[in-house]
Amino acid sequence: MTQTKNKKKLERFDVISNAIVTLFAICNLFPLYWLFTSSLKNSSDVVKMPPDWWPSSITFDNYVDVFRNQPALRWAFNSLFVSGASTVMVIIVGAMAAYAFSKLRFVGRNIIFVVFISSLMIPKEIMIVPLFRITQDFGMVNSFHGMIWPNVATAFGVFLLKGFFDATPDALREAARIDGAGEWRTFTRIMLPIIKPGIGALFILNFVQVWNDYLWQLVVGQEKNMKTLMVGTATLMQDLNPNFAYKMAGATVAAIPMLLIFLMFQRYFTTGMTAGAVKE
Repeated sequence: MTQTKNKKKLERFDVISNAIVTLFAICNLFPLYWLFTSSLKNSSDVVKMPPDWWPSSITFDNYVDVFRNQPALRWAFNSLFVSGASTVMVIIVGAMAAYAFSKLRFVGRNIIFVVFISSLMIPKEIMIVPLFRITQDFGMVNSFHGMIWPNVATAFGVFLLKGFFDATPDALREAARIDGAGEWRTFTRIMLPIIKPGIGALFILNFVQVWNDYLWQLVVGQEKNMKTLMVGTATLMQDLNPNFAYKMAGATVAAIPMLLIFLMFQRYFTTGMTAGAVKE
């Protein structure tokens, strides 16, 4: 009898919790729905009161105008290249540094790691001016180098991947050394495949961060053809022309790649966020 009551309580709790989660999901998805449907309307219909929850007449002219009147394809390429190259470099540098801090023994390892990780407490906005002066002195303004390399110099990848390396047994590394594998071979052939979930989580987190890094890309990419999609879309928002549907189309173009990236790497992201938190 008691078990039946407990089972009914659990079922009731599941129904209530699922209803709450569904409500929160709808609230979070509604802005995306409104953004997409507004991009398919005429400008006057976007600000219409009461609003049309679904376009009365669907038009794709706003998307055509974005790609015809603005170098949107160039902006999209810039964003993909900068975000992809920065993320790949962060993974390479972060994985090597994290492996060294986790598995190698050298003097001052813990002190260096603490100093290194403490840089995460410094907001990037504080370093914008000196970082721009350095970038300018190296002649990297209005170039991909100026957009990519400052994003590589981050300790977040080291901090995230070190937890995964700490969770891997030292016996694997010792067995590899007994079999004659060197440090580099052990790192690339044994350790890296084990921490794939962490690499996937780092990829999506860093890719999204660089993709949305509006301030630095605005400062460095000053020429129109060097703007990224976020910066270019923001220029549409600052335009005096009150074509709100046109601006919604530009914002949708900027949002779609991030949704696709998240869906592609979702399983790595969820696995990575939980697996690296456990140390054996």
